[in-house]
Amino acid sequence: MRYEFSKEDEDFRQELRSWIRDEIPGEFKDWQGVDEAADGFEYGLEIRRKLAKKGWLTMAWPKEYGGQGASYMKQVIFNEEMSYHRMPGRDGFGAKMLGPTLMVHGTEEQKKRFLPPIANGEVQWCQGYSEPDSGSDLASLKLKVEDKGDHWLVNGTKVWTSMAHKASWIFFLGRTDPDAPKHKGISFFLANIKDANIQVKPIINMAGSHHFNQVIFEDVKIPKDALIGELNKGWYIAATLLDFERSGVEYPATARRNFEEIVELVKNTNDSNGVPLIQDPYINKTLVDLDLDIEAARLVAYEVAYLQSQGEVPSIEGSVAKILGTQLSQKVAKIGTDFAGLYGQLSDSSAPFDGKYLKQQLTVTAYTIFAGTTEIQKNIIATRGLGLPREDKLKVNSK
Repeated sequence: MRYEFSKEDEDFRQELRSWIRDEIPGEFKDWQGVDEAADGFEYGLEIRRKLAKKGWLTMAWPKEYGGQGASYMKQVIFNEEMSYHRMPGRDGFGAKMLGPTLMVHGTEEQKKRFLPPIANGEVQWCQGYSEPDSGSDLASLKLKVEDKGDHWLVNGTKVWTSMAHKASWIFFLGRTDPDAPKHKGISFFLANIKDANIQVKPIINMAGSHHFNQVIFEDVKIPKDALIGELNKGWYIAATLLDFERSGVEYPATARRNFEEIVELVKNTNDSNGVPLIQDPYINKTLVDLDLDIEAARLVAYEVAYLQSQGEVPSIEGSVAKILGTQLSQKVAKIGTDFAGLYGQLSDSSAPFDGKYLKQQLTVTAYTIFAGTTEIQKNIIATRGLGLPREDKLKVNSK
């Protein structure tokens, strides 16, 4: 299928692209982006505030909440160009996740208090879902929240909490009825993460980066109005189908930029006989296959957004997009590492890519695990898309 954007959408793409190129410090070809979880945090906030002033940070929000009510395809363009250009500042936790949740389930007082700072790019949120024993099976979470009359008392631990060390607020799920079935008895809360009793401990990944954290609640008191929506209905709030673009176009967009970088290296590198590596049959075929994989993932991402624009729920296509995108990220990182050679694995400014792709390869290992493992996505495709029976419904002949 061929996707064509409207003139208005293409005009927006060009406006956004020109703005990004003007914002990038230095030359576009040399720009590697910043790590918002580390030294690039303040720069990311600066870009976020500029996006807010342009009306782009929350352009997917409904107009009644200060957004533009932007189309799915316009949101795809925004995410695609921002990812391709390695730009920070999009605020996935506040603008994309919590804001829409509050619009549906929050009180008017909660909306007035929390939505404007998000829309203005003033606050960093983080998400407290996973726990040491509750990852893919999130409904088995154990963090306890007790009603103490004039406040809630929270005890327990969250883990893999991205950006918690930079965040000032956290939205999280807690168990408020331990006797209820596991999908029930869960509630949705907000808390000031700077509370003295909330401990944030860093988790350093195998690439040496600090993005994840362990968040420990030890007799943490939060006010009664920290509850979002109905008590014991938090699971349904967390699973709310938000009316915002979730195509996963960031994966192929990022891969495309990295692909172009790898191709440029190969074109300008010769083998021991002085022949450009790009003429090597193996290298050439590897790059052609990768190019096709990137384009396929991009078209699936467009399909997800298109289906949403038609009022459909693309759960199957979303799972396909997630599998293709995360596996693509791993493939690009491995090819970049391999093609850079042993010297390219060193963190040295004179080495190819300064060792970037080895570090990237170590980082993207987790991509097929978090946000729904590849195995879970395949189960969704099999049961909901292909109509195959669930494993627990199969009658296995033990003989």
